[in-house]
Amino acid sequence: MAEAERIIGTPDTPDDSGEQTAVAGADGQQAPAPVRDRRGRRIALLFAVAAFAYALDLISKTLVVAKLEGHEPIKLIGDWLELNAIRNPGAAFGFGAAFTVIFTLIAAAVIVVIIRLARKLYSYPWAIALGLLLGGALGNLTDRIFRAPGVFEGKVVDFIAPKGFAVFNLADSAIVCGGILIVLLSFRGLDPDGTVHKD
Repeated sequence: MAEAERIIGTPDTPDDSGEQTAVAGADGQQAPAPVRDRRGRRIALLFAVAAFAYALDLISKTLVVAKLEGHEPIKLIGDWLELNAIRNPGAAFGFGAAFTVIFTLIAAAVIVVIIRLARKLYSYPWAIALGLLLGGALGNLTDRIFRAPGVFEGKVVDFIAPKGFAVFNLADSAIVCGGILIVLLSFRGLDPDGTVHKD
C-alpha cells in the first residue's frame, strides 16, 4: 500500500504556468484551487469509467443468466467465437478455482487501494486505466458476494468463449485493458501524478 501511494506522487503540483494559485477556503486555509479542480476532473473520470465498466458487466451477466444459462452456446463467428454461459469459481479466465475466497479478498483490496490513490491522481490516462480496473474488480466482486454457493465464495458468470481460449466476461476484459494501459503508460514514463520521467 505504501509503495503504491509513493508511485502516485504528492497531491500538490504546480499549475501549467509553474505556479500554484492559492485561494482562501472556508476554514481560512490557503488551497491551490486550479490544482484541486484538475484533480477533481480526473477523479470524476476515474469513477465514470468505473461505473460504465461495472454497468456493462452487470447488465451483460444479468442477460446471460436469464437468456443463455442452461441453453446451447450461441455461435457469433463460426467456431471461433461463441457465447457460452458458465460459472467460474476461480480468477480471471478460470485460473485458481480452489482459491475463491482468496481472490475475493484480493479484489476487495484492489478496490480499496484504487479509491485511496484516487485522491492523488492528476493524469487522465491513469484515470481511465484505474477506472477500468475498478469497474472490473467491482463486477467480479459482486458475483463473489451475491451469487451461489455463498458470500465470498460465489461463482463468477463467464460467457465470452473464443476458440482455444478460456471463457471470460466483460469485467475480465476491463481488468486486462486497464492493466495493459498501465504497462504502456509506465513504459512512456507517465506517472499517475501527471509527471513524465525518463530513466
